[in-house]
Amino acid sequence: MTNEPPRSRAVFSTEDFGLLKEAVGAYVRQIAQEPRSSKFSSLYHRLGRLG
Repeated sequence: MTNEPPRSRAVFSTEDFGLLKEAVGAYVRQIAQEPRSSKFSSLYHRLGRLG
């Protein structure tokens, strides 16, 4: 028997990443003229690599 803690469960499912990417993409288009849009654009691309 090991003393390791049980493995934690995933918070998001694989399908969730597609939904999050879609939502962030829509938001990026909505705020395209704002300076912070580049941060959301980076998030959008990182989500694309996950799912």
